[in-house]
Amino acid sequence: MLARALRVLGRKPPVRGESPWSDTFEAEVRARAPAGLIVCDLGVRPRRTGKDVPMIIVDRHVPAGEPPGATVISGHGLDPEPSSSLPALRSIGGLVPVTDLLWLAVIVLIDDMADIGRFEEMSEAGRRYGITRLRKIATLVNGPRRSASGDATAALALLMKYKGPDEVLSGEHPETALLSAARDEVRAELEAARRVPPKLSGKVALIWIASRAQIQPLLAQAWTSRLRGRIVLTANSGYRPGWIYFAARSADDIDLVAFLAAHAPPSTDELYGSGHRRATGGALRARDWNVVVRELGFEAAEEVPD
Repeated sequence: MLARALRVLGRKPPVRGESPWSDTFEAEVRARAPAGLIVCDLGVRPRRTGKDVPMIIVDRHVPAGEPPGATVISGHGLDPEPSSSLPALRSIGGLVPVTDLLWLAVIVLIDDMADIGRFEEMSEAGRRYGITRLRKIATLVNGPRRSASGDATAALALLMKYKGPDEVLSGEHPETALLSAARDEVRAELEAARRVPPKLSGKVALIWIASRAQIQPLLAQAWTSRLRGRIVLTANSGYRPGWIYFAARSADDIDLVAFLAAHAPPSTDELYGSGHRRATGGALRARDWNVVVRELGFEAAEEVPD
């Protein structure tokens, strides 16, 4: 949405999908000296990327600090609390007409939020496009990022080019076929993972999988209704060698970011415990994951070789 709106204004910013908080990205920004940076849905941290480069952050996660000199547009703490797509849509609405971009904001809402009915934009999009069709698109565009390749290039290309849901779902474009294949891969992986029983320790339910796809958030969410009163922690040892990718969810109103922070190993970075109160996760090397497992009271059998 942001890139398409800026194109209407005559600018053609490059769109990147990576952490803006790394030293590598910092060095690149200093070397290129861009006119500005817009960081969307990647967290709010107490550091700047590019000392003298104007920076706007559009977000909805629990802030980890305040970046000096940056402009932060956040949905965190609002009631209802929106995904980052709504603050983005409402912001660019002051610059360009956003009627044709509404469907982009809503597919994020559908995928990211449980209570979508409280947003005015959701009702309008439902009337114009139909919720079922928008749900199909949300599943499609998320497939590549969750697949074994993790390559979301086709999804971005599709969303940058096409004008609305009809074009996306028509099947006439090569990107749609690629997204469909990735969606089917993720569905098959998730179906197999659903058969894995949880291990219990106190209020935590741990589910171990070894999948090449990033299905741990989907699996954790699927178990929350069956494990009410518990924090569901899904751990995936199959996505990246030597690393454990994990997700935390709960059907109850539990601050999961605070929960993970209370059990953090000594060495963590921006990959650990980012997100919001009801949905978080991250990635840890095996040795650090074992610290968390012990901290939560699980037996040594739930640890992994370093």
